[in-house]
Amino acid sequence: MQDTVQIDGVTLSLSNSISNELQWIGQTEVLRQLAACWLVVDKSDLPLAPRLVGPPGIGKTALAMAAAKARDQDLYIYQCTADTRPEDLLITPILASNGKIAYHASPLVTAMIRGAVCILDEGNRMNEKSWASLAPLLDHRRYIESIVAGVSIKAHPGFRCAVTMNQDDSTYEIPDYIMSRLQPTLQVGFPNREDELAILKYHLPFASDEMLTLTVDFLQQSHALKLDYSARDGIQMLRYAIKLLSQDSTHPVAKDQVWQKALMACLGEDALDLEATHERRSRSLGANTLPHGLGDFFLDPDDPMHPDFDDFEENEEDNRI
Repeated sequence: MQDTVQIDGVTLSLSNSISNELQWIGQTEVLRQLAACWLVVDKSDLPLAPRLVGPPGIGKTALAMAAAKARDQDLYIYQCTADTRPEDLLITPILASNGKIAYHASPLVTAMIRGAVCILDEGNRMNEKSWASLAPLLDHRRYIESIVAGVSIKAHPGFRCAVTMNQDDSTYEIPDYIMSRLQPTLQVGFPNREDELAILKYHLPFASDEMLTLTVDFLQQSHALKLDYSARDGIQMLRYAIKLLSQDSTHPVAKDQVWQKALMACLGEDALDLEATHERRSRSLGANTLPHGLGDFFLDPDDPMHPDFDDFEENEEDNRI
């Protein structure tokens, strides 16, 4: 049966924590930095709510999970989306089987009540209205107020929080008054070759050395070229390649051919030639185009009011000669 608590006469059903057996591999410094953010060094001190920033699939959520595990705390994860509402983030009213309104505490509020860790995943997908509801939680006040349930909830002293953010186009821009509360920023980078190979082996212990080597070589080359293929991409692609090999076990097929097929199916044509993709994207980003003046938008080049009309007339004269 789901746990419940009573706060100011309102009964809240609590969310369930998630299993947290994930092992963090490599990049010990950023794990140490996150652990430092959650320390309290004096009775008047408060923990920090850092943001973990990096490309998609880099392991930001896994990092926070590992930090929670090291503290031996229960873990809750809330997946932020563009349409997350304050009541989704805090307390949601639901129609119970008896026809009455019941209230369900989100993973975040449950972590606050139980003194656990909550990860706000992909926080830069969430709109300002929802972020505003967290402003008092992320500063010295450490509480939330639910308009829906009519209660205020103070965070347990053991409550810890971190926010993951992908380094790509955000659905919403997080306002400065929230960003100033989500400090410090911890950068999570791509792993080195040894760590990345260990990550692949950890998730796919049944993969052959040949397939692992092909995958880690591909990932390391993409990192060197600053392309956005991650260990998560490698795991998914390699998992598919292994399944293809297993399916065709009665008909021997070269592993590198199957690997290439899985690469194309999972990551697309750009992944087949990383050098060419890097060069093409570099040209696209570095392409210089001449800015248009206002005359270009409103006037034809042959209009006497156009700023470059004299040049246009001279060119026409030369063409006639």
